[in-house]
Amino acid sequence: MRTSPQTTGTSTAATGVFQLPERLAAKADPRLIAGDEQHFAAIAASLERTIAELSGRLDDLRRAPGGIGREAMDRDAEIHRLTGRLRALRRFGLDLCLGHVVAEDGSEPLYVGRLGLTDSEGRRLLVDWRSPAAEPFFAATHARPMGLASRRRYRWTGGRISDYWDEVFTPDGLEHRAALDDQSAFLASLGTNRSARMRDVLGTIQSDQDAVIRAGSRGTLVVDGGPGTGKTVVALHRSAYLLYSDPRLGHHRRGGNILFVGPHEPYLGYVADVLPSLGEDGVQTCTLRDLVPEGAAAAPESDPEAARLKSSADMVGAIEKAVAFYEQPPTEGLAVSTPWCEVWVGADDWAEAFRAAGAGTPHNEAREQVWEELATILMDKQGLDEEEDGVSFGQFLRALRQDRDLVAALHGAWPLIDATDLVSDLWTVRAYLRMCAPWLTPDEVAKLQRKDAPRAWTVSDLPLLDAARQRLGDPEAARRNRLRAAAVAAERDRMALVIDDIVAAADFNSGGDDSEGAVRMLRGKDLQDSLIDKDALPTAAPDRLAGPFAHVVVDEAQELTDAEWQMLLLRCPSRSFTVVGDRAQARHGFTESWRERLERVGLDRIEVASLTLNYRTPQEIMKEAEPVVRTVLPDANVPVSVRSSGLPVVHGSVADLDQVLDTWLDAHEEGVACVIGASGTGDGPAGGAFRARPRVRALTPTLSKGLEFDLVVLVDPEEYGEGIEGAVDRYVAMTRATQQLVVLTGG
Repeated sequence: MRTSPQTTGTSTAATGVFQLPERLAAKADPRLIAGDEQHFAAIAASLERTIAELSGRLDDLRRAPGGIGREAMDRDAEIHRLTGRLRALRRFGLDLCLGHVVAEDGSEPLYVGRLGLTDSEGRRLLVDWRSPAAEPFFAATHARPMGLASRRRYRWTGGRISDYWDEVFTPDGLEHRAALDDQSAFLASLGTNRSARMRDVLGTIQSDQDAVIRAGSRGTLVVDGGPGTGKTVVALHRSAYLLYSDPRLGHHRRGGNILFVGPHEPYLGYVADVLPSLGEDGVQTCTLRDLVPEGAAAAPESDPEAARLKSSADMVGAIEKAVAFYEQPPTEGLAVSTPWCEVWVGADDWAEAFRAAGAGTPHNEAREQVWEELATILMDKQGLDEEEDGVSFGQFLRALRQDRDLVAALHGAWPLIDATDLVSDLWTVRAYLRMCAPWLTPDEVAKLQRKDAPRAWTVSDLPLLDAARQRLGDPEAARRNRLRAAAVAAERDRMALVIDDIVAAADFNSGGDDSEGAVRMLRGKDLQDSLIDKDALPTAAPDRLAGPFAHVVVDEAQELTDAEWQMLLLRCPSRSFTVVGDRAQARHGFTESWRERLERVGLDRIEVASLTLNYRTPQEIMKEAEPVVRTVLPDANVPVSVRSSGLPVVHGSVADLDQVLDTWLDAHEEGVACVIGASGTGDGPAGGAFRARPRVRALTPTLSKGLEFDLVVLVDPEEYGEGIEGAVDRYVAMTRATQQLVVLTGG
């Protein structure tokens, strides 16, 4: 367990930050590390001072009065900012530092960290990894040194430096006492044991990945890359970078402006630590299922043809027509009685009132606009005036709401609708579906009907439910708004009585002399409103996934249907996306280019960046995995592996599964293995042959996507399926391994 950073920082600086193994004794030469030791002592002192100062400022802010209005919001935002920075400093300590670079001009080394840090005199000890000054640390190559003479990256273990990796870009760089070896810190990190959470890789981000991380956020950036190229690493670090560098996406509101969408829950659990380790909690993470309440229980669509029909963007568009069916003004007039007069509501009055519903206003909320416009039309029609007739707009509207016939007519023509009712009607009323989706053939309409269980929601229904909920809005919103308005009015009346008492007491004590009118300013409406505690009034819990978001990051995007893309477009009006995926890993095929596909679903300003180096999967495994996908996708973007594990792919019998796992666990005290089979995590792969044990997971090929393991055991891979789907599942499963792959057959 990690000790507190204050303790870690002080003790390691006193005894030496470097704790190198015997095989690296040459790197412990004081001539190589003395400068670092001195710098880390300064970092340790600054950390201790900064943590104390931040803690003190937080205590002062929390003890201070909360304030009201904008003042309260600013105070909360500052507490949130300081808390996040303090959490990051306490989490890491000295290993905030990733490494340093030395410029060609021989200036002092520049140390790069997860966060920026200065000493008490303002001297820069660490520059934030996202700052422009830090870019050469990640992006410099021998072909493009970016003004560097040398670069050093650290490998941290338990708060100490267990290895470091030096690179020299110019002949003069050798003068800066560099320890040259076989890129040990980087290559060793690729082969280290995995755990249940994604390991920290910030210090070893490569130049091709860094270029994508730092790309601009205008429009759509596609990050295309095969297995092991670091697509997920890029997506996560890009989220943190954009929050830091793009003023449109920064922390001006709590919760952040970025939505990060992953393929499944195991993936979100795997990457859960990455953004907090970068000091960022301003990103909302979810799967597509999480965007709608019905997602958690939704089952796969059993009929592939029904799934295909529901996956089109046209079907999502049919929701608009389905809602418009319930926004038709009455064609017959009626007489309405009020305490002041009898009013005739004609067809033209209805039509004018219905047109008042604002574009973009959800259906259920727009009904209030219709009510208010209808009251305005009828008041004008009768020539009623508040000053002359003593009839306020509010009084007249309340009178109209008490006429049962008028209420019935309006509610019948513009009813409150629940999203689940609307979509289930499409699957149970053929005429309704034909009207809303006229392009469907009679056979296709019949294919989509579900008489027995119209609300047995499937994954294919989720985009339609989401579109319906977005278009309809909350059926309870209008009632909640009326309750809130009534509560505000009651609170304002109560506050007015309190202020009357204060003014009366002040007049009595001053003999009526309030020459400056300071006390009587309390009667001002703006001040009275500011005294109302609006947080205590009725309101709905915020939906943090509803958006709008300024930027959306989508991982494993090759799997999204056109309908699913609409779920994300609804939440990002700016069309600012980072799209991460691999066409060769699309289970149902991906015949278009990325540009063609994304333009078709509604994105524009599309740029494509390709990652072609495989940092995860050893050459031995890729040699067997590549032909698997090439048989169905000859143009697949298969990346080139940069390393070898020395371990050949092992083939055997399913009967050997227990022996394979037990032998591996005995030989490896750390690391995680995964058994991947068609039957997944239920009874276990291979018809129940899998026996649960620590550090071993059992997943389907689909749920393994985006994850990585030290050992991967494929069980009867030919049973994964046929055609593109089966080949892609086998390819994905094989390329999850970072060290060894075992293929067992004959179950």
